[in-house]
Amino acid sequence: MDSKADMKREKKDEESGGNPYAKLDVTAVLQECRAFNETPINARKCSIILTKLFHLVQQGDNIGRTEATEAFFGVTKLWQSKDATLRRLVYLAVKVLSTISDDVIIVTSSLTKDMTGKEDAYRAPAIRALCLITDAAMLQTIERYMKQAIVDRNPAVSSAALVSSIHLMKKAGDVVRRWANEVQEAASAEGHMVQLHALALLYQIRSNDRLAVNKLVQKFAKGGMRSPFALCYLIRIAKQLIEEDDQADSAFFQFIDSCLRHKSEMVVYEAASAIVSLPNTSPSELAPAISVLQLFCSSPKPALRFAAVRTLNKVSVKHPQAVTSCNVDLEKLITDSNSNKSIVFRSIATLAITTLLKTGAESSVERLMKQISSFVSEISDEFKIVVVEAIRALIARYPRKHTVMLPFLANMLRNDGGFEYKREIVDTLIAIVEENPDARLAGLAQLCEFIEDCEHPALATKVLHLLGREAPKTANPHAYIRFVYNRVILETTQVRAAAVSALAKIGAQCPQLRPSIEGLLKNCLLDSEDEVRDRATFYLSVLDMAPAIVNSLVLDTLQSSPAALERAAAEYVENEEAHSNKFDLKSVPVCSAPVAKKAKTLLAEEVAPAKEKKTAANATAAAAERLSQIEGLTAGLGPLFKSTLPIPLTDNVNEYTVQCSKHIFANHVILEFEVKNTLNDQLLEQVNVSLEDAEGEWKALRQRPIARLPYGEPSSIFVLLPFPQSGAVQGVLGATLNFKVKDVDPSTGEPESDDTYDDSYVLEEVELCVSDSVQPLGKASFGPAWNALEEEDTVEETFSLANVSSIHEAIKKVCGLLGLAPCERSDIVPEGRNRHVVMMSGVFRGGHEVLAKANVAIDPNDNSIGLNLLIRCSESIIAEILATAIV
Repeated sequence: MDSKADMKREKKDEESGGNPYAKLDVTAVLQECRAFNETPINARKCSIILTKLFHLVQQGDNIGRTEATEAFFGVTKLWQSKDATLRRLVYLAVKVLSTISDDVIIVTSSLTKDMTGKEDAYRAPAIRALCLITDAAMLQTIERYMKQAIVDRNPAVSSAALVSSIHLMKKAGDVVRRWANEVQEAASAEGHMVQLHALALLYQIRSNDRLAVNKLVQKFAKGGMRSPFALCYLIRIAKQLIEEDDQADSAFFQFIDSCLRHKSEMVVYEAASAIVSLPNTSPSELAPAISVLQLFCSSPKPALRFAAVRTLNKVSVKHPQAVTSCNVDLEKLITDSNSNKSIVFRSIATLAITTLLKTGAESSVERLMKQISSFVSEISDEFKIVVVEAIRALIARYPRKHTVMLPFLANMLRNDGGFEYKREIVDTLIAIVEENPDARLAGLAQLCEFIEDCEHPALATKVLHLLGREAPKTANPHAYIRFVYNRVILETTQVRAAAVSALAKIGAQCPQLRPSIEGLLKNCLLDSEDEVRDRATFYLSVLDMAPAIVNSLVLDTLQSSPAALERAAAEYVENEEAHSNKFDLKSVPVCSAPVAKKAKTLLAEEVAPAKEKKTAANATAAAAERLSQIEGLTAGLGPLFKSTLPIPLTDNVNEYTVQCSKHIFANHVILEFEVKNTLNDQLLEQVNVSLEDAEGEWKALRQRPIARLPYGEPSSIFVLLPFPQSGAVQGVLGATLNFKVKDVDPSTGEPESDDTYDDSYVLEEVELCVSDSVQPLGKASFGPAWNALEEEDTVEETFSLANVSSIHEAIKKVCGLLGLAPCERSDIVPEGRNRHVVMMSGVFRGGHEVLAKANVAIDPNDNSIGLNLLIRCSESIIAEILATAIV
């Protein structure tokens, strides 16, 4: 009767369209679990109860350990049932409850019996459940059965054993590595999924041995892989090997290229996608892959067409000329009669148009924009973002087309859409305003209209900051004051505060408007929020001060990170001896503004997550925390000014790998040598670095060596050097790694004897540069800061730059040598220009602000590139030091 009632209730829930498990109660379900102890076992009823239990665990409901253990012991009674469906649910219950209940190992014998039994339907799930609850100590007891399962003739059993072995690599990698022969045999099996899982496990086993991975790819590339899934995985491994090693075996690329002629479309697409994403590929190497993708564009299968045009869209960013041959096929995808009837077809057409926007001629822009405007409102926000990204790239290529693009973006901005979509459009409009002077007025007008009815405070704040920077550069800055002040009256606290700051920035840069703006700021003193009133009070008092103070407090951003400022202030408060002097803001480490992370779109790479890019700012923050934890290392040195990214001093394949990071303080530099021993039969002791300066100016004060360096465990040596009395900041130091070697057993790591012998290893030279002593820090308003410094402190030099072929390359080299950051996007060189001025700024150690102007020009006679450099600093000696960096 209970079974019939449950079936009726389930049927009723299905007809009502609701979730039958939406209102489950944990206590009630645990009470129902007592039915597992009934005799005879009601398979249908127990299956429904187990399903409810799985739903509760999956939803994150809290089940006590005692209750879970009681339910688990009840589940063990269900082994008596012969119902196949219930038995499979029992295996799943073992996996689900294993992490929240005790004594789960009591089912080991039952699972082992099912694993080695004759029922194939039970063997695979039993293997998965057994391997989940098995630890490294128990694994050896079932090792023999696992080896047999790996080479089993049943593909489901073999795959289950292989996938479970991949998971076991995390717990008992040494044991699993002993199964390599069986895994090798499974890789030659007939099952497609078995081959894939065997290849994946072989790669996991050999992943720490680069040579073994090379041999693995070489072996299977020659033949033996019939599974298209395994071939796709092998292509990805080969691609990774090519990316990691510039001198990779050309046979890997030839293997990927040969897969372009495979009979499976999956393999062909994987090979084409791998080739076009490889770095440093030549046009001749790209051509076959592009041809394959071009053929897929005319495939009757929508999935293939979508994959092909999506990949071509990504390729067009780096290799637009290579995709030009596909323009005719992409045009057909746009004019497809089905393109407006389905979301899939509209998505394909959108990608095709955005690809054409990146590769097509300037004359075709208007026609493509008309085509995409016919259905852009019907596609998802993700694809709208793709369209906006393509427009942004197009305007960078054809700046004169902003007259077509800006109205289109304005219409998109008026339409409904989510925050990410609106943010992408606003960011594009801001980039156009900042990079294209001809589009500044039209872009600002569109953004002013947008904030009049903007539902996202974050976007309104961003536009207001832009108006504070860009409005004073226009012919009529007073025209924008109305739009800014309206936000003070009508918006939220966050937006009102941003509007007050924007008004102050306009007033700081436009003296003729300052009286009017001060009147508006006085009205803000009556605001209901403290933040708005405090900003208005602060700016009213600052705007009447000297220009240098106005520039520093209103126009410049905070040069210190909040965390560093808080730490420095706390140290000042705790140190009573420092209270005799005023708190000096120059003692706080400076840092550049963080770069906002870009939202992921459908075009983002899905094969492997992108690694977060390492920056000098991240390195400085991490190093400050790490160095402070080492007792006595930084005592008396003051705050950390800057840390550089690690520079390798050896090749990655050497016996010992060493990389050096430079930690710069006001009067000292700490060289950190991170050392890794890659020989498993050696233990290194008393590891230190000896430095030699040919000029005799750089001398080490003290060193913190490594007492013991086992195999595979990186550790660091720290060497403290003071800056020379001569004021030099550059130097080249010879470095040698010295250590004592003790032979050890490779399998255990234990020393074979107490005998040691001395050895040394010559490293690459360590170079100290001018840029190490400079923290790049861009300025939003360069002009007022430049004028605030005295002209007599200006150092002017003229150079002829070698080994550069363009103005853009010259600017990049100069910024790198000086360690300064370009300001106001002046590093962007307009197309066709033979002369360009870039403005740069930064902070020299000690808190000294440095500004520079570099006038780069191409000589029309011999095409040589000349540089006229102007550097200003409050300390003329610092300006002279920076001028010596150009070589």
